[in-house]
Amino acid sequence: MERRIAEASKEGDDKCLIQISDFPGGDKTFELVAKFCYGVKLELTASNVVCLRCAAKHLGMTEEYGEGNLISQTGKFFNQVVFKSWKYSIKALQCCDEVLKYADEFNITIKCIESLAMRALADPNSFVEYGGPMQSPGGSVLWNGISTGARREDTSSDWWYEDASMLSFALFKRLITLMDSRRIREEIVAGSLTYYTRKYLPVLKRRRHSGSSSITPLSNGSVLSEEEQKHLLEEIQELDLPCMQKGLLPTKFFVDMLIIAKILKAGPSCIENLEKRIGRQLDQATLEDLVMPSFSHTVETLYDVDSVQRILDHFLSWGASSSCSSVDDGNLNESSQPMTAVAKLIDGYLAEVAPDANLKLPKFQALAASVPDYARLLDDGLYRAIDIYLKHHPWLAEKEREDLCRLLDCQKLSTEACTHAAQNERLPLRIIVQVLFIEQLQLKASVAECLPVLGESTKGGWETAVRENQDLKVGMDKMRMRVCELEKECSKMRQEIEKLDKTTKGGGAFGSGSKTWENVSKKLGFGMKLKSHQMDSAQKVSSLKSNNENVKIEKLKDVKERQEKY
Repeated sequence: MERRIAEASKEGDDKCLIQISDFPGGDKTFELVAKFCYGVKLELTASNVVCLRCAAKHLGMTEEYGEGNLISQTGKFFNQVVFKSWKYSIKALQCCDEVLKYADEFNITIKCIESLAMRALADPNSFVEYGGPMQSPGGSVLWNGISTGARREDTSSDWWYEDASMLSFALFKRLITLMDSRRIREEIVAGSLTYYTRKYLPVLKRRRHSGSSSITPLSNGSVLSEEEQKHLLEEIQELDLPCMQKGLLPTKFFVDMLIIAKILKAGPSCIENLEKRIGRQLDQATLEDLVMPSFSHTVETLYDVDSVQRILDHFLSWGASSSCSSVDDGNLNESSQPMTAVAKLIDGYLAEVAPDANLKLPKFQALAASVPDYARLLDDGLYRAIDIYLKHHPWLAEKEREDLCRLLDCQKLSTEACTHAAQNERLPLRIIVQVLFIEQLQLKASVAECLPVLGESTKGGWETAVRENQDLKVGMDKMRMRVCELEKECSKMRQEIEKLDKTTKGGGAFGSGSKTWENVSKKLGFGMKLKSHQMDSAQKVSSLKSNNENVKIEKLKDVKERQEKY
């Protein structure tokens, strides 16, 4: 001040006017500094020490001009009070925003951040301001210096989230970046970022069949303006922390940010980056995450199918190469599990959006066809989605329905799905015939696979059944030959009876007639016996046939039971 006054006096003006522009802390801080110069006792607090130290540094208030000058006093307060307390460090760091240029220049900001990062890594139960009453060395609570024997509950790792969320994003970003460099657990850093984002951005409450959203005010009752929200969202999505690269942040977090970005009409690059982040961890998403309402006035669909298509494309370009290499031999291993999970997720999404009457066939087909064939272990989910789409789009032409159903691989349908498809009138006839044909092939294949197994497991019993069946056939053949012989004898007897009848009518001798009738009676007796024998033979044949059929039925039942078992 003396130097500035001397310089102003040399100009020869009667009035000495000194202008101090850009003074750290403004006129209030200048007033405190002036009082200090005039010996007024100054009370240092965490709220004013940052501005006072910046002003003292700016004015050069060193020990050269007097012992216990303002620079030394503010330095002692920082070391003895502020940096030893989490609460005071947070308050001081908040005040750095007012004089950020000077606070950075005089290393105040970085020292406050380092103090907070060190304490975030330490045990929060050791802090007096967070531990409640003082503790004895044994851990029991002290009351007036006397141990009560009570034990204090441990504080969780997210104890500092709320305090850190009171910082501006510029300072919060520097804090979590330093914490990450100090190897604090990445999930803790990710949790703090999620907490901060949900506090300052509107929380979208999505409902499955509506595009309504509600904005949750901050704890102090205020809400950021749309422009401030958009600026904050764009800054958050530009972060390049390890916790954002390794999938530690839930997919729903990025999906909510994407929806908010569309509501706030953020830039295309912001939306593209968010879709890429979702695509990188699409295998961790749920169906609820993907069912995003459409906020575009140019698109008539209820859901944002275009965004899901782009997200899927990002996922395929991000991890398709590793998945493809894992299925070269036709077998899926652990590295292909994300692709399988995504295929199931997309099939579920297709079924969810299929009832939308405004969803055009090309978009539905394109999304369904984007999933690689090897990723679907079964096509049941895709079949269900196609069936729902056909149900809610009955005006499709036959060719359009056939083109849509070409996406199906009927060989990958389960038995239940094949049964349903064979009776589904909405499907094209070609698909129904194909399903029936594949059902037959599957049945033959199942029987062919089952028979060798049955042959190994029931070899003795099966051979016995075959021998019995052969014996029955031989017995039936013998009986059939015997019946043929009896029929021939019976035919001869009829001829003799007819001849005898003609002789009797012709009036032959009585004696001769009596002999003839005796012979006839004998013949008739034989004939009755023959007829009885013939009927008995027929009954035996019928019984043998019935036994043979029963044996076959029992064997078929046994084969079917064993097939179902295997």
